[in-house]
Amino acid sequence: MANLRAVATYLRAVMGADAYQKYLEHFDATGHAGPALTEREFWRDRMDRQDTNPQGRCC
Repeated sequence: MANLRAVATYLRAVMGADAYQKYLEHFDATGHAGPALTEREFWRDRMDRQDTNPQGRCC
């Protein structure tokens, strides 16, 4: 079961599904004064930035 969990964690990281969690961890670590983006705001901002500045991605 532990191996399956490790594989799932790895796949989430590869696919970028853990990006919001990483954002929150970074936000807390850097001590921003204002509130963090909601998950919906985060993903909208991320997609908008990718649309205006395309980088290598599979899809």
